[in-house]
Amino acid sequence: MAKYLISFPSAAMIVPDGELEAVGRDARAVIEDAKAAGVYVFAGGIDEAVPPLLVCADGSFAEGGYPWAPSLDGGFTVLELRSREDAIAWAARIAKACRCQQELRVFGFDPQS
Repeated sequence: MAKYLISFPSAAMIVPDGELEAVGRDARAVIEDAKAAGVYVFAGGIDEAVPPLLVCADGSFAEGGYPWAPSLDGGFTVLELRSREDAIAWAARIAKACRCQQELRVFGFDPQS
């Protein structure tokens, strides 16, 4: 089994007026289905009201992320699944619930984790 990241940036989620409540309900329903299926690992969204910190190896830090990288925002779901086909199916369900396309990535296997 592999862990898959299903995500979208904030700008991708354009919800028509009056549908935000339905989107939340539909997204929570998919997450509940993932929990019931035993494939749920984690889900959530980046709190964009809290700025990122760039932390150095010596413990010093500065507000802001990598200046050369695009900002990291949006919603994320991590599921542990048997196949890429299963991951695509779950990503499609999340895309339908959120009313936006989802990016699918697989985490590299780490036998120590």
